[in-house]
Amino acid sequence: MKYRSAALIAVTGMACVALSAAPAAAEKGIGGGTPAPTTDVGGDQQGGSLLATAGGISYDRSKNGSGAKTGAIAPTGDYSPPPCWYGPTYTPAEFKKEREAVWAVDSTGHEWDLEQQERYVKGKPYKDFNMDKAGKGYWWTGFPNKTYPPGWDKCNKDTFWVDKGDPPPADIPAITPEILAKLAYAEIRVPGTKVSLAPGGPTKVKLPTWAWLDGAEFKPVSVTARVAVLGIEATTTAEPVSLKIDPGTTDAETYPESGVCEIVNGKIGAPYAKGKAKQTPPCGVKYLRSSGDGSYPLKATVTWKIHWTGTGVNGEQRLPDGEFGAEQDVVVEEIQSINR
Repeated sequence: MKYRSAALIAVTGMACVALSAAPAAAEKGIGGGTPAPTTDVGGDQQGGSLLATAGGISYDRSKNGSGAKTGAIAPTGDYSPPPCWYGPTYTPAEFKKEREAVWAVDSTGHEWDLEQQERYVKGKPYKDFNMDKAGKGYWWTGFPNKTYPPGWDKCNKDTFWVDKGDPPPADIPAITPEILAKLAYAEIRVPGTKVSLAPGGPTKVKLPTWAWLDGAEFKPVSVTARVAVLGIEATTTAEPVSLKIDPGTTDAETYPESGVCEIVNGKIGAPYAKGKAKQTPPCGVKYLRSSGDGSYPLKATVTWKIHWTGTGVNGEQRLPDGEFGAEQDVVVEEIQSINR
């Protein structure tokens, strides 16, 4: 039962409502650091877009990368949201249902239950979960960053009420467009990076091997995260800028020498054409020794430039670049003569 696992996290002597609210946060797509599977997010899904649920963060993934081999970008720098942030989570009826279910679990502790009932039911300071304020505000909870180091111990404030139009307490890290941008970063998916290599068949020692990617797949992708009840959102965009070739052995030369192939006019490298076997490719590799009975693990990694725009923010803001790569086996054979 989801409430039982949440209650067991509570620290002795502390009414860790924020911790027990974490499962509800996951259901609404509110989380940090790691991508949230679509099946864990509340709301209706239409064409890759998740429609907002009351009090939650929704993600519009309709402009994300597509295909069977898409994957999440690995940031090249620190971009994580803070250890804990707070946002609107429940209507009065939703919070009443959640809290009463928690109290029904034996392991929550009798003393903790009484403290919670005093706080949210008996008027110290809230009465009957603020049911009389339905439609006039939301209950706010804390959401710990799930990346390492996790922020479970940072969300230490009890669930609190904020009227619509009022700011949250000044001493809490409230959800912001910048945090939304960082959460959207974790939701971005980009195409796989298996490169085309030619000439076809096993690669030959000391002959250039051309490498390229399907330029049609490598275009900007984006994800928008928003909190509808606060009227804030942020769109994070990833644009491909280069492809790096790692031959998988030091007995090789890359084209260009750096191994980094810049993206030009939306194209990564150039397809091989008959008669170009001895020409220098704009992107590729030349192996200097055969792979024997095995193969070399060639790795192709695309670097993506990341930026975001959001509510109340002027112009594009940068986030650390991201990378996504994959390995493929390359068999390299000796040949008797490169002229035949």
